[in-house]
Amino acid sequence: MTTLDSLCVARVSRSCWHALDDDRVIGRGEVSRRPDGRPFLSIDVWRDDAFARLAEAMLPALPRPLYTMVDEREAGLTSHWRAAGFSVRRREWDCLIPTGPAEPSDVPVISPEEEPLSELDRVIREEVEATVGWQEMPAELVGPGVVDPSKYAVATNSGRYVGLIRVTQVQRLPRIGLIAVRADERRRGVARALLGHALGSLHERGIETASAELNESNAAALALFDGFGARRVGSNLELVLR
Repeated sequence: MTTLDSLCVARVSRSCWHALDDDRVIGRGEVSRRPDGRPFLSIDVWRDDAFARLAEAMLPALPRPLYTMVDEREAGLTSHWRAAGFSVRRREWDCLIPTGPAEPSDVPVISPEEEPLSELDRVIREEVEATVGWQEMPAELVGPGVVDPSKYAVATNSGRYVGLIRVTQVQRLPRIGLIAVRADERRRGVARALLGHALGSLHERGIETASAELNESNAAALALFDGFGARRVGSNLELVLR
């Protein structure tokens, strides 16, 4: 436990710390590992001076590199993280995409079966890891081998699964969580067919808008979504402490 005046910080578990003032919780810090193995830190406080105290107590006990995500509109919170030594690693745009009738496509898109979907998931993960690495993929990405066919659609070529899209319900809006295509099937309109299919399916259900988070540096993904009328409504910063 660290203490100064009436404010103290106590480690309450292996991954969680509390900031206390006269035994009243005024802040909480927690570290968790994402599916790609990276540790992400969150600090929520109800009094500004508790943030620095929590960071001071937690950071020496945590591994490096250490990550966090911040809504870019929260300038005060971002400044707290910067003061603790974190710097911007990447920006993710929060986008809204209008749904609409699916466009005609020569790429068949179907509902998947679990076994071939799991195999496609494995192949794509290996390809990504061999190139940009999973640290460049969405932070919310599910772990390896975790596939729920009801949340996916797949593109096929001669019966082989060659690309996938995952749509999940987050709060009130469906979220396009992932679009991925096998390396040997890219630049053939597969991603566009998958996104068009997903937006068309949502449109048929009476849903007018979907959401997605896009890495600022992923020009291909930005161009794909822009082609469907995506509108950028906010951004999140991934920060890192090395």
